[in-house]
Amino acid sequence: MSEAREFFRICPACGRRFHIKLVSKTLVDDKKDVRELKQGTISPHPSGYGGIYMWPVVVTDKIPVTVDVKDFRFSYKCGHCGHTWSEMHVEENRT
Repeated sequence: MSEAREFFRICPACGRRFHIKLVSKTLVDDKKDVRELKQGTISPHPSGYGGIYMWPVVVTDKIPVTVDVKDFRFSYKCGHCGHTWSEMHVEENRT
């Protein structure tokens, strides 16, 4: 990363809420995943009383969706005590 960004978070070492600097953001894994998305549509259902539509029926379809899954490792540094640690974050985007 070209510049460190600062956040107000709690340091796991000292427990203080001071400036936490994002030192690096590293891409660990990048994959495409195909998942089935349930999509519901409502269709009217006749009740039998003179053609009045009373209760809708929900019809679900399974649609295949491609999802980009990216795993990142964020490295942080506490501005108060200097403690460094890393956390894993997952970003998912439908394509």
